[in-house]
Amino acid sequence: MRRALDAIYLGAGALAAVFVLLIAVLMLGQSVLREFGVHTGAVNDVVAWCCAAAAFLAMPHAFKHGDFVRVTLLLEHLGDGARRALEIAALAIGCVAVAYLAWSALAFTWESWRFNDIAQGLLPIPLWIPQTSFALGAVLLWVALLDELVIVLRGARPSYVVAVEERHAHGDFSSEV
Repeated sequence: MRRALDAIYLGAGALAAVFVLLIAVLMLGQSVLREFGVHTGAVNDVVAWCCAAAAFLAMPHAFKHGDFVRVTLLLEHLGDGARRALEIAALAIGCVAVAYLAWSALAFTWESWRFNDIAQGLLPIPLWIPQTSFALGAVLLWVALLDELVIVLRGARPSYVVAVEERHAHGDFSSEV
């Protein structure tokens, strides 16, 4: 199960990277085409959808690898028991909050599909298509949070803490800047 979950998080991160590359290609292409007088207004809509896809699909991978912003000032000064209790509380609250986000995203995407909502911009495509990345990213972030909660409840240290410590042990403090 561990390998499957890690592969899913990595796959979501890779897909997010593809969307970032697509944003770059679209924006560069739009800049070049403008020089030749070609109107590319619909590209703005696609770039916006790609930004949302890149952001939400990257979240599970970033969370599991310690790349989310965490305020650890209090945690650093606590004993192991209190730190573990606060980690569990934070992960449990995060699971509830992101479960609500995922449920809302899925309901929103489902309604767009059900009512055949069409984008109002220059590119009239069904809205459920770009909304799917938002829903998928939210669901995967919830799975990552739940995964992490189970890890901590079993007595292990959080993966995101271990990942940051491993980077620091190798002299990589780039995430601290």
